[in-house]
Amino acid sequence: MPFQRSLDLVRFLRAHCPWDAEQTPTSLLPYLLEEAHEVAEAVSDGDDALLVQELGDLLMNVAFQTVLAEERCAFSAEDVVSTLEEKMRRRHPHLYGLGPQQDWETLKAQERAAESADGPTSILAGLAKGLEPLSRAHRIQDRVASVGFDWSNARGAFDKVAEELEEVRQALEAEPSPALEEELGDLLFAVVNLTRLSGVHAMQALQRANRKFTRRFEALEQLARERGVQLGAATLEELDALWDEVKRQETTRSQPS
Repeated sequence: MPFQRSLDLVRFLRAHCPWDAEQTPTSLLPYLLEEAHEVAEAVSDGDDALLVQELGDLLMNVAFQTVLAEERCAFSAEDVVSTLEEKMRRRHPHLYGLGPQQDWETLKAQERAAESADGPTSILAGLAKGLEPLSRAHRIQDRVASVGFDWSNARGAFDKVAEELEEVRQALEAEPSPALEEELGDLLFAVVNLTRLSGVHAMQALQRANRKFTRRFEALEQLARERGVQLGAATLEELDALWDEVKRQETTRSQPS
């Protein structure tokens, strides 16, 4: 089995490579996080050749953590896979004849309540502390939506964005404006909610916007070189004109001939 081969590979490296032998669960964390981000980037770029490599690197980190756990007698690879299978059966009861289909977040809330030895806990408990802010905001909103604390549709979230935008405008006009950072945070949180209710993940939407801006600005730089326009010395009006031309060229290329 492929996963078993990855475990055997880690065990071999632990036995024969000094660097691998001295690694700990904590020392490997930066590599685990880095590889997860690189997998996400390969997926976003649609680069399957790169994705094969990055998934392998991520699998290596999963196997490494599993082998280290086996060495300290914490749990085994079988425990990891069995726990995963049991969790998926609980969360897909309708597929395994265990009950009717239920909302994912509702099922997870039931699990958290059952696991708590000290009585009810917040539905926001257990969110990964290492989540980047956009994903954390998305997960917070998913959690509270599971108990009905949510807009009925994206229109309500859109109106909330407009409300928060107006509060940012008022904070900008105030001198000084100690509330500006808070209001900007509220605006970002509201925008995440709008993207979520529109069926989009904020992180993915922002990644796409970053790629689009980078592509267009690099085209602007090329166009500036061709026109003899020096960045840093050009006026904003000159740069805006180049930007608009880049966008027109991009639109023309995308239209069917």
